[in-house]
Amino acid sequence: MWEPEPGWVALPGGAGTSTVGVWRTAVGDSPVVIKRLCAPSRHDPDQLSDPRHFAYWRREADVLATGITSTTTGLCALPARIEEDPEGITITREWVEDAAVTGLFVAMSLGRFAGSTMARPTFLAHGLLRSRLAATDHRAGGWPTLARTTVADIADALWNRRTTFLDALDALPQVPQHGDPTLANVPGRRGEDALAIDWATLGVGPVGGDLGFFSLGAREEFEPLLDAYLMGLPAEVAALDDILLGAQVTAVYTALGRAEWALARVATGEGALASKYRHPAVAPHLRTLQRQFAQIEALLGW
Repeated sequence: MWEPEPGWVALPGGAGTSTVGVWRTAVGDSPVVIKRLCAPSRHDPDQLSDPRHFAYWRREADVLATGITSTTTGLCALPARIEEDPEGITITREWVEDAAVTGLFVAMSLGRFAGSTMARPTFLAHGLLRSRLAATDHRAGGWPTLARTTVADIADALWNRRTTFLDALDALPQVPQHGDPTLANVPGRRGEDALAIDWATLGVGPVGGDLGFFSLGAREEFEPLLDAYLMGLPAEVAALDDILLGAQVTAVYTALGRAEWALARVATGEGALASKYRHPAVAPHLRTLQRQFAQIEALLGW
């Protein structure tokens, strides 16, 4: 049975559906990061074995093994060693030093990445937002906890129009998409490009999608992030209206989904739901949702 070596330092937030953990250690004098992926068993959901689904268990290993993001512009990956055994896969890569990149630099890098030439093997994720909303529908039938809040009408209207917006996303130009662009996942830079990590959701998605996702956690407001994305994206890739729609739909539906998830976790405790809005596990998601009101208004008027 695979186990981490003594002395490896576990990194926070490393465990996930298929990720056993992430550790920092050293090979000689060089700091490295080791990630362990667990192969799904016959009892696990079928999605873990679907190469097009966002939860495909071995996508990051396949991305790094094939090197398809080693020479892309905008975002790129460092080389990694991939070791596979019957129980899973071990990924070893160089530690990426924090370069204190700004949100505007990342947004411009996402635009450049969206316009880059990238191979499109069968293991790339497709329909990222559609898959996540389908999982929400299957699990809870929508956003039932938000239905008990002051945004109930907004949430209901957007939930009922989800298919319309998802179809609109599918009709947009489909471009390379990191899928989980956050400052934590884009910590470094190499020349004009940003060094990204955690390629588990790499795929093809609507232009502006990565921008919308990134804007949820960025310090900067949406407009300057959009301007930076436009600076990086080649003009021939998409029109401004397409980019706006891709970013707005991704940001709004992701923010609502996160708020629902956070509230649902604390809703069963004692006291009124409104008394839990300041819970430390809830408040950040509600603040993020509040920042999306301009984008929500744009979608409701679409």
